[in-house]
Amino acid sequence: MTTTASPPIPVAAGSLPLIGHAIPLLRDNLAFIASVRNRGPLVRIHLQPQQPTIVVNDPALIRTMLVDLAPGLDKGRFFVKMGQVLGGDSVVTAAGSDHVRHRRQLQPAFHRAEIARYVDLMREQVTRTVDGWRPGQVLNVRDVMMDLSLDMLAATVFASSLDERAFQEIRRHLPVVMKGVGARVMLPDWVEKLPLPSNRRFNESRAAVRAIIGEAVEALRTSDRDTGDMLSLLLGARDEETGEPMTGHQICSEILTLAVAGTETTASVLSWLLYEIGRNPEIESRFRAELDEVLQGRPVTFDDVPKLPYTRNVITEALRLHHTGWLVTRRTLTETRIGGWDLPAGTELAYCQHALHRDPELFPDPLRFDPDRWSDDRQSTPLPDGAFLPFGAGKHKCIGDQFALTEMTTALVTIARARRLDVVPGRPVRPVARATVQPGTILMKVRDH
Repeated sequence: MTTTASPPIPVAAGSLPLIGHAIPLLRDNLAFIASVRNRGPLVRIHLQPQQPTIVVNDPALIRTMLVDLAPGLDKGRFFVKMGQVLGGDSVVTAAGSDHVRHRRQLQPAFHRAEIARYVDLMREQVTRTVDGWRPGQVLNVRDVMMDLSLDMLAATVFASSLDERAFQEIRRHLPVVMKGVGARVMLPDWVEKLPLPSNRRFNESRAAVRAIIGEAVEALRTSDRDTGDMLSLLLGARDEETGEPMTGHQICSEILTLAVAGTETTASVLSWLLYEIGRNPEIESRFRAELDEVLQGRPVTFDDVPKLPYTRNVITEALRLHHTGWLVTRRTLTETRIGGWDLPAGTELAYCQHALHRDPELFPDPLRFDPDRWSDDRQSTPLPDGAFLPFGAGKHKCIGDQFALTEMTTALVTIARARRLDVVPGRPVRPVARATVQPGTILMKVRDH
């Protein structure tokens, strides 16, 4: 490729020798990344010593990066590091032909028929959780939604493949793994080598989770029975080139990554949904009216999901205003031109869905929770390509997007049909960015439907 003169890429304010942008990132990483959007379509930040990251802000260039340039890009530090931290590559962390192979092996687990079957399992877990809530009880919503997300994960992935002891061990160790992944992905590599109690706990919990999943895989393989869960589907998957089944190590990596990537994000979005509905009486009234009209008092099913347009708009708005992605990475494999800039091989690229979805030039009154912005009469002027990316785009778009939307709809509707939740006043809720963007403490009081 012939290199042409390019304007210099501006550096974000606040960089210091040796530590780069560590101080503004530690002080308020979301505010820092949001401020970078004002510096230009591409902006340079320093997360690691001697390794700048180019933040892509322009929607058209984000789409170019994710779609048009995808064949020449690796997945970048965030995903490479996640694969290393979790002990093996998965469809989320693999790149190139490895990613394609992983994706084709996993695709049957996310087909429409399988997702439809998962709805009953999800709804049972939500009902069991909600039945334990009592009027007047104050819930720490994010903690409750995290537990519920773990229960739904276990129901759909393991169903009958884990006994109660193994399930409780998974429940005990997974939160430690999820918290540790966030820290290890964002901090310099040398930190994880320190003899710290947090590092020891993470290593022990990761080993325990992989061992439990590995035992379940071997037990199913030996028994040669179909438990009707995702684990059974993965055991039956074959490499389309070699015809070989997935190894136990591969299955462990896929499930562990699914747990880390899916559980926390689902819990966060559900928490924000309950919060926004609870503090917006008009939205709650319209949401409940739609449920009454469509469901007629019966439990939600998979076939009901497309018949709930206002509910879909509420969830879409939560994915816009409260998106969990704050730094999604790619890396150039060769010299690459994006927009008017030529970037050398090995350049780290990133974009921030959370900041993108709050850009006032793309979304008027961006901090207002407004489901009607997604109604047909408000969408006469389509958004620019790359402006709204709830599940990414291109060949690495989230494989579980329909699974996640169905899970969120099932959980939200089932909760709403059983209970009402009122926001405890006087406690403003702010987003907090770790590995993902999460809500701070949300306290809500239970009352009868």
